[in-house]
Amino acid sequence: MSILRIYAPASSANLSVGFDSLGAAISPIDGSLLGDVVQIEDSERQFELESVGHFVQKLPKEPQKNIVYQAYVLFSERLKLRGQAVKNLRLTLEKNMPIGSGLGSSACSIVAALVALNRFHNEPFSKMELLEMMGELEGRISGSIHYDNVAPCYLGGLQLMTQSLGNICQPLPFFNQWYWVLAYPGIEVSTAEARAILPKSYTRQDVIAQARYLGSFVHACYTQQDILAALMMKDLVAEPYREALLPNFPNVRQGCKDLGALAVGISGSGPTMFAIAPDLEHAQKLSTYLEQQYLQNSDGFIHICKVDNQGARELK
Repeated sequence: MSILRIYAPASSANLSVGFDSLGAAISPIDGSLLGDVVQIEDSERQFELESVGHFVQKLPKEPQKNIVYQAYVLFSERLKLRGQAVKNLRLTLEKNMPIGSGLGSSACSIVAALVALNRFHNEPFSKMELLEMMGELEGRISGSIHYDNVAPCYLGGLQLMTQSLGNICQPLPFFNQWYWVLAYPGIEVSTAEARAILPKSYTRQDVIAQARYLGSFVHACYTQQDILAALMMKDLVAEPYREALLPNFPNVRQGCKDLGALAVGISGSGPTMFAIAPDLEHAQKLSTYLEQQYLQNSDGFIHICKVDNQGARELK
């Protein structure tokens, strides 16, 4: 094999209603790549790693702390358990995703690296085996294993984390007519910090309400009731506590709703926020508003997106 390039798209986890249990892969409608790319090729040395890309300066200076290096080590360990040797190889990470953005930045690197390594070695691991490794690596960064970014990033579409009957996740039908306006303000919120701010317990009333929202959302997806699905995208678990980490979020959220957004929420642990629009005209208005009201510096960006049903894939 000469050179293989794997792209892993951004993802939006939780969707407000499904904390740690829902996630969707997202891609801009203009065709730009919102995600990381890992290139793998033969090498005379046992292992080489290079990092490039717009956000490369945000990566750890020590190579051993780079999540792509850790993915290589974990893959190597699992492959040796099967009596196979890892090939000499060179990895290049194109870090195009901002770290701590709420768009699955670490998941992009993990997924792209493991898919590349698996294909380079003639796919010794099944999808679920590879996904289990992805979750383990994600847990090293955030402090707990969760799949709501790596699963959609890898498999595409909207994924529900079932973690039973041999499946980590199951795909849900969704609403292809919806547009997702993603606004990254240009500041960083660490996943660990965003988890630490959450309470250790919740009231029975909140637990019952959140279960009703999630159950109704899944039902709405299967019965294609878009209005019901949007109404059920509410969060009593994380958003009320995390909104303090985001710049002027309550006011901006209301502004988006006033402009016709069907649902507004925090993407993952933030600071990226999403607004769902019923059509392109509303999406463009929301994009202009968020650019004016939510972006904090030149690192920030706005993308009008749709759900990416392909997931991780080879770039020709």
